[in-house]
Amino acid sequence: MDKINKTDEELKYCYKYPHPSVTTDCVIFGFDGTKLRVLLVQRGIEPYKGRWAFPGGFLKMDESAETGALRELKEETGLKDAYIKQFHAFSDPNRDPRERVVTIAYYALVRMQEVKGGDDAAKAEWFALDEVPSLAFDHDLILRVALKELRKQIHFEPIGFELLPEKFTIKELQLLYEAILDVKFDRRNFYNKMKHLEILTQLDETVFNSPQKEAFLFRFNKAKYEELKQKGFRLEF
Repeated sequence: MDKINKTDEELKYCYKYPHPSVTTDCVIFGFDGTKLRVLLVQRGIEPYKGRWAFPGGFLKMDESAETGALRELKEETGLKDAYIKQFHAFSDPNRDPRERVVTIAYYALVRMQEVKGGDDAAKAEWFALDEVPSLAFDHDLILRVALKELRKQIHFEPIGFELLPEKFTIKELQLLYEAILDVKFDRRNFYNKMKHLEILTQLDETVFNSPQKEAFLFRFNKAKYEELKQKGFRLEF
């Protein structure tokens, strides 16, 4: 009986047609107050030993792609409830020299100060977008596609607020949107746009942006944003 059960288990994943392995890769974005950054991990094994890459790994047989991505994210950053979004599947037959591998890619938006680091903490580092080295596998392409998707989604979803502290100034918000979209906004026009949308709640708290200038703190009003979204809202600049 044991022999039969063992044979059944061995045959469980045998199919007529060859099939690829499946991985998830996660482009983790953070904001340092001025620049948009990505978290990279230096590979310790071949292929591409010593090269930088995005956190990721092979899916387990009992987990979905999202579950696998969240697991990898927790292992690499210590985060449990980060905002992640699936944005593309990369399936070039030659993208991994070891075997046929399809990766399902996600981007994650995290507050850098909340990242604790996991087992690979000693080999993980934040890079500004203009400082990213040549990456392993096809991760240069993955980064380009992730940025394109992030810049598109920011018009439809309040994703930028995931990168800011719970309380922030208008200046911090403007710098974030400029970093994501790679543009410069007029300060007064940006403030008036955000004020008109009513998606920010002004608090009775202030901080000093400079020794001479005091600024109010704001909090994102998610309920108001959802109300606008139901009306077909699109954030335009």
